[in-house]
Amino acid sequence: SVDRLVNFRLFLLAAALALGTGARAQDAPDRGGLMLQWAGGSHALRTTLGWETPVLWTYREADGSGRIELTGEFGVSYWNARRGLQPASLWQLNAIPMLRWWPEGGRFFVEGGIGPTLVSRTEFAGRAISTAFQFGDHLGVGYQFTPAVRASLRLSHFSNADIKQPNPGFTFLQLSLTYLY
Repeated sequence: SVDRLVNFRLFLLAAALALGTGARAQDAPDRGGLMLQWAGGSHALRTTLGWETPVLWTYREADGSGRIELTGEFGVSYWNARRGLQPASLWQLNAIPMLRWWPEGGRFFVEGGIGPTLVSRTEFAGRAISTAFQFGDHLGVGYQFTPAVRASLRLSHFSNADIKQPNPGFTFLQLSLTYLY
């Protein structure tokens, strides 16, 4: 049920907060990690299992006031329609390049990315999507709890960028937890 899902998400967030040890962003390893993402929107819920690449590129400001990193995110997502809308589910593959800005070497960051995704059907939750090819746009903020645990809250939007009509798009608020190894 939705209540159990919300309680599980709150438990995971509380566990991540409890693991906080004062890690700074520069303490975070430049290694890849496993991600779990949960998202909710007006028409659907979305759950993702993903992999984040090691840092592919870094720019450090000369005065030490921050850095920008580029990583890749690859994932498999399952969408479940809300309120009995049909078709009730779909699968999605995504490959999103993500930029993260870490100001002044702290634990907080701002992130954003745009990349290709493929969905398993062109109709979902009572809407025609038109194309299996979609773009995923993400903008969020996050926090590095320990050198191995990071969380972010994102606004994510999926649409086909008007390649074909109709193009209703879907927008989600997404919690992302990453374990870096």
